[in-house]
Amino acid sequence: MSVRLQKFLAEAGVASRRASEELIQAGRVCVNGALIRQLGAKVDAARDTVTVDGKPVRTRRKLYVALHKPPGVVCSRKDERARPTVYDLLRPEWRNLHPVGRLDYDSEGLLFLTNDGGFTLHLTHPRYGVRKRYRVTVAGRVTAAMLEPLTHGIWHDGERLQARRVRLVTANNTRSVVEVELTEGKNREVRRLLAAVGQTVQRLVRTQIGRIKLGELRPGKWRTLTESEIKSLLTPL
Repeated sequence: MSVRLQKFLAEAGVASRRASEELIQAGRVCVNGALIRQLGAKVDAARDTVTVDGKPVRTRRKLYVALHKPPGVVCSRKDERARPTVYDLLRPEWRNLHPVGRLDYDSEGLLFLTNDGGFTLHLTHPRYGVRKRYRVTVAGRVTAAMLEPLTHGIWHDGERLQARRVRLVTANNTRSVVEVELTEGKNREVRRLLAAVGQTVQRLVRTQIGRIKLGELRPGKWRTLTESEIKSLLTPL
């Protein structure tokens, strides 16, 4: 499959997309021995030989990791407050991976990390409609009628939020458990949805993305996705 040269360089770890464009325009990149200065040029990693300053560029093996993010961990490489990050839980050589979407500091559950930009786009862009399921514990008793507005859509801070599906799992006078399913990943969307109907979240766990479930993966542990799992995530439900 052909991709733009600057994207190929970025995914190979040569430089960022913008810096790769500068390398091309500076006349430092060749494809099959021919100097390339056009940003629109495309290459096929399986057939073409790309060099930068005369040195061959080798594509990186694509990695797909499922992590059970614990609470109290941020989804960043560095944190200005020196809090633990998800990269503290991974192999040191995997710092080039990026999170597929986010879970905030207090949230926990299933998080993917990868070096495949196309995979990330497919799982995070609303047009693909990949479902994410969350199990949410809230304070006090909740009824199904209280949750109904969430599937119709609400406005919060000037932004429209909508759950694809909401299910009341259990409820008593102390706490209730609600299952929320989204096809978008707006900032803190589950918390904002529930806050909009007067609910205070005590615990938020992402239990499923697409067909992949958190399952028995323990907090702080990771595993690599299988080829069949990767294919299932890229296949519409």
